[in-house]
Amino acid sequence: MELRFWKMQGAGNDFILFDNREGRVKLDPALVRRLCDRHRGIGADGIIAWRHCDSGRADWSWEFYNSDGSVGEMCGNGARCFARFVQRCTGGNASSLRFETLAGVVQARFSGEQVALQLTPPKDLRLHMQLATRTGSLEVHAIDTGVPHAVIFVSDAEQAPVTSLGPEVRWHPLFAPRGTNVNFVQPMGPGRIRVRTFERGVEGETLACGTGVTASALIAAALHDYASPVQVRVQSGDTLLVAFRKAGHAFTDVELVGPAEFVFEGRILI
Repeated sequence: MELRFWKMQGAGNDFILFDNREGRVKLDPALVRRLCDRHRGIGADGIIAWRHCDSGRADWSWEFYNSDGSVGEMCGNGARCFARFVQRCTGGNASSLRFETLAGVVQARFSGEQVALQLTPPKDLRLHMQLATRTGSLEVHAIDTGVPHAVIFVSDAEQAPVTSLGPEVRWHPLFAPRGTNVNFVQPMGPGRIRVRTFERGVEGETLACGTGVTASALIAAALHDYASPVQVRVQSGDTLLVAFRKAGHAFTDVELVGPAEFVFEGRILI
């Protein structure tokens, strides 16, 4: 079977997208891993399939898969790419759209290649937790911005132990059974942070993580009283914006703003 696909990226976080509204393509973990393989497939951090919204709660729905074949509840950079993909495929005139994810319904607004994504309300905020690690006790903060995230503040993001400490925190018993994404966050001044993320489902560092950017900005706002919007520089060098309303440690109207760009389109036999 031949699959027509589009390759897109948001701040360096890259995805394979295709139209599966007719349900002709049946993705399984092995096929997802093959398509995402950067040597034997197309190469991507994840796959997004466009679906009809059977619940009637939104305009469209998606299926999202991490590159390891697991199903993802939500992905901020992927969601911006998906919104632009649907906009282009439906004529390119829509100013906004709503689509359903496993984390809930999100709304996207368009401004050129920039997409402003209204996220589902964050939950499960936990601050000042102490984790026992191989190198000693570590202070970690956590929040769910569609998927679970741990946040660790560091003095120098370039020297952060993303590849060594990231997997340990990702699989820590405190975050069982789902595990967590792990963000290493360096404050850069009022309203600015630098973030590197070890992503669950990719099982490595990505150039950007939209829900991780959001989690990091919200926890910085909770702990350091950052005002909205927060500027977040990611590993790709891009800067994303996180806007929100804050009342104590409660956040509403959380919005992630950043690029979503088409890279190429093609066909592949599956």
